[in-house]
Amino acid sequence: MKINVGSADRVVRILVGALLLGAHFAGYIGAWGWLGVVPLMTGIFRICPAYLPFGISTCKTK
Repeated sequence: MKINVGSADRVVRILVGALLLGAHFAGYIGAWGWLGVVPLMTGIFRICPAYLPFGISTCKTK
């Protein structure tokens, strides 16, 4: 698969994912915190399946 998540997008995804999971484990939010896995994984692997059908890419082109 082609990388389609750029640097700024990646940082935001990892932060949001980590915050959601952290809030869940700290007891601030319920099971909704597990949704943080999605942005965390898309940020780590730099591939967003939701971008693919639309041809969106936040990576800088060479």
